[in-house]
Amino acid sequence: MIESIAFYSLAAVVLVSALLVVTLRNAVHSALALGLCLAAVAGVFASLGADFLFGGQLLVYVGGIAVLVTFVVMLLGRTSDLHLRQVNQQWAAALLICAITGAGLWRLGRGFLACAAPAAGSPTTRSIGLLMLGDFMLPFELISLLLLAALLGAIFFSRAGSK
Repeated sequence: MIESIAFYSLAAVVLVSALLVVTLRNAVHSALALGLCLAAVAGVFASLGADFLFGGQLLVYVGGIAVLVTFVVMLLGRTSDLHLRQVNQQWAAALLICAITGAGLWRLGRGFLACAAPAAGSPTTRSIGLLMLGDFMLPFELISLLLLAALLGAIFFSRAGSK
């Protein structure tokens, strides 16, 4: 019972804060709402027993992306840049697409709600760590080298002297 209350309250926080991200006129307030949304998603992962996803969400998105977005917004310089209109002329088409997607997700979710609630999840971090350092060590390291090469390429192409 407590798990359901926690899940649905965190899901409501995610929906409200995501709506605030796209509707607030102040970019600083939008960035703060984004941080709240990402932290609430981490809470949803925690309430579902996905401890690895919870930790990854906190470290990567809340700790990295939200802070980066906040610093970029704060370093924009002019305060006139911070008050921008977030809605453009395609809002009706976007609302229609959101309604269709929401109806599809609602229909899909009814099937999941009809199923019995799963038992409380057991910690998965140890088993994921053993897989990453055991059977999947070579692909994991190859992906990290690929990401490092992409990062170095992005730095090289973004330098002012490369133009």
